[in-house]
Amino acid sequence: MNLFTALRDLVLSEVAALVSAGELPPNLDTSTIAVEPPREVAHGDVATNVAMVLAKPAKRSPRDIATLIAARLKRAPDIEAVEIAGPGFINLRLTPSFWHARLGEILREGIDYGVADLGKGAPVNVEYVSANPTGPLHVGHGRGTVFGEVLASLLARMGYKVTREYYINDAGAQVDILARSAHLRYREALGESIGEMPEGLYPGDYLKPVGLALASRDGAKWRDTPEAEWLPIMREGAIDAMMRLIKDDLGALGVKHDVFSSERKLVEDGKVEAAFKQLEAAGLIYTGVLEPPKGKPAPDDWEPRPQSLFRATQFGDDVDRPLKKSDGSWTYFATDIAYHRDKIARGFTDMIDVWGADHGGYIKRMQAAVEALSNGKAALDVKVCQLVRLLDNGEPVKMSKRAGQFVTLRDVVARVGKDVVRFILLTRRNDASLDFDLAKVTEQSKDNPIFYVQYAHARVHSVLRHAVDEMPAVARDVGALAKVDFSPLTDEAELGLIKLAATWPRVLEQAALSHEPHRLAFFLQELAAAFHRLWNKGNDDPRFRFVIASDSRLTEARLGLIVAISLIIAAGLDIFGIEPAEEMRSR
Repeated sequence: MNLFTALRDLVLSEVAALVSAGELPPNLDTSTIAVEPPREVAHGDVATNVAMVLAKPAKRSPRDIATLIAARLKRAPDIEAVEIAGPGFINLRLTPSFWHARLGEILREGIDYGVADLGKGAPVNVEYVSANPTGPLHVGHGRGTVFGEVLASLLARMGYKVTREYYINDAGAQVDILARSAHLRYREALGESIGEMPEGLYPGDYLKPVGLALASRDGAKWRDTPEAEWLPIMREGAIDAMMRLIKDDLGALGVKHDVFSSERKLVEDGKVEAAFKQLEAAGLIYTGVLEPPKGKPAPDDWEPRPQSLFRATQFGDDVDRPLKKSDGSWTYFATDIAYHRDKIARGFTDMIDVWGADHGGYIKRMQAAVEALSNGKAALDVKVCQLVRLLDNGEPVKMSKRAGQFVTLRDVVARVGKDVVRFILLTRRNDASLDFDLAKVTEQSKDNPIFYVQYAHARVHSVLRHAVDEMPAVARDVGALAKVDFSPLTDEAELGLIKLAATWPRVLEQAALSHEPHRLAFFLQELAAAFHRLWNKGNDDPRFRFVIASDSRLTEARLGLIVAISLIIAAGLDIFGIEPAEEMRSR
């Protein structure tokens, strides 16, 4: 149960009762009434803005309305105290029995606690990674990969029909550069000394196996032929090899996409032309000359000559955007438009794109195109992942010789493990830069987020093992613990931990609606820290230990509490694709 939703329903029912009694006017707009945690714990358990929202349409002061509603809320069996604060906010304090009931609810529902059919089966497309197929993934790609993967898992858990998609940018200049780089490695495999890779080509050793494979298959067939003949052959062979490499990198992180879409195929199938014609038929294409951007370098698609322009400003963009260059070739934006049109044609009106830090300026134009293509029926949410700075004991990590210009994601996963990568890369908001220190993320200390969360889960299982030795007859399995009496849990630290755990359904819902999976990592860290504080309290004062051999009733209640915490941690880690630890071992 999302307790905030349930209490909002209670508030709305009291408003309806006041309307029926003639104390409030009818037809009040209640859509913006909220029930939320208060800003300060001292103000109570929940707060509502109901009186502030209704004051103006009801033509009453907020405090007058708050007084009417507060009087009714005081009668509710689960509400211990009601306070009107400031200009008219209503703060509620809930009874211990209400919180004890939430604990039983967590234990009954297990790792499904908080899961709701929010999406009701609606299809949603999550496109992430989509790195150019020009080499292995680096740690920067890893951030978008983890963000998209965990978001997709979260949305699937909350009732959406999720498609995980990868867009292969296999058309354009960068794959021609890849082909030329592969051709040099091919010549090298034939025994030719190529020396240093020329500037502008891809220098990494990862293309050596591509050259060897092409030489083994075709011999010297392409060594002395004109570029026009060997370029498509090298391009196809290199792209296939790079995509196998990328899929292996993703596999090492436990990531598997449902769909791989090809930019080149969109062009070859005429879908870029079709998208252009759709916009043209709608009167959204014209021929014009754009002014060069002021104070910035001109983008690749700008020309001082007439181009075919999309009326992006009609849909909220800053300037109109070129789709076709003066020589008749498509811009990158044109193929991206065709790609999103293809998504719409496949039934996706809810699309999420996860992009790298250098694509932030591209958002408005893409959202404008989606609105134009769908007549406003489709929505595109773009999440930009900022840069990752890779460190080792505070020092920048040197580049990988194999990769040529960066440290590969595979190397990082091999060093610290996929679980660490999947969690740590979500310990900051996606729009904030992140430091990933290879030494720090494997420390067994409270300063290491994934260790601290896993340690909380392992500590619960340690307590359960201890309970077996100390009190063999005490209830320990989840089913039995769900039925115990939790009324002995009266200490503020115990109740505070229950209150925090009971907000998990709201965290899940908000993270899913806002497309912000980092909220889960933040919450798990907060929950683990609160659990560890309660553990430490028992170390300092034996009365607060979880296992009290002389009091089976209190012990069962406390075991129920900590098992509930472990279930929420396990549920959160499951969305991350991480196995919860039952025992911590030294690395």
